[in-house]
Amino acid sequence: MVEGSGDVEEIEAFLENWLGEHVPMRDCFRLFYRELSTMAGVTLSFSARPGVSYSLRARHDKLVGREFFAVIDVIDDEPDNRWFSVCFYQDMITDPEERGECIPGGLAGGDGYCFDLHGEDYDLAGYLVARLREALATAARCFAV
Repeated sequence: MVEGSGDVEEIEAFLENWLGEHVPMRDCFRLFYRELSTMAGVTLSFSARPGVSYSLRARHDKLVGREFFAVIDVIDDEPDNRWFSVCFYQDMITDPEERGECIPGGLAGGDGYCFDLHGEDYDLAGYLVARLREALATAARCFAV
């Protein structure tokens, strides 16, 4: 579920206005968005700051003490060369392939992992979908901090 109809419209407009016929980053964002929007108990919010970033945040209705379990930032400092920073709280996921960067205190004051996605890296995108599912499972267990 997306927080408000304005958020859905904003996300859809963002995707529609992402120029180019084959834009791997747009395809990855669409993959993440669709994955999150089908998850039970999940609410999404979207914040657009053109020229800076577009942020998609996922929250589970059983999550306690945190605003979200995942955040997907589309970095927009070069609109023709956008990239992602996908972040999770460190205690909500594992990183078995050690692909993430630890960010002590850098995720809303908590320790986190961020994964930067540049270009056509569908392998990493699949890995991140698995992390989204893992974070959801942790959040759904009434995670309290």
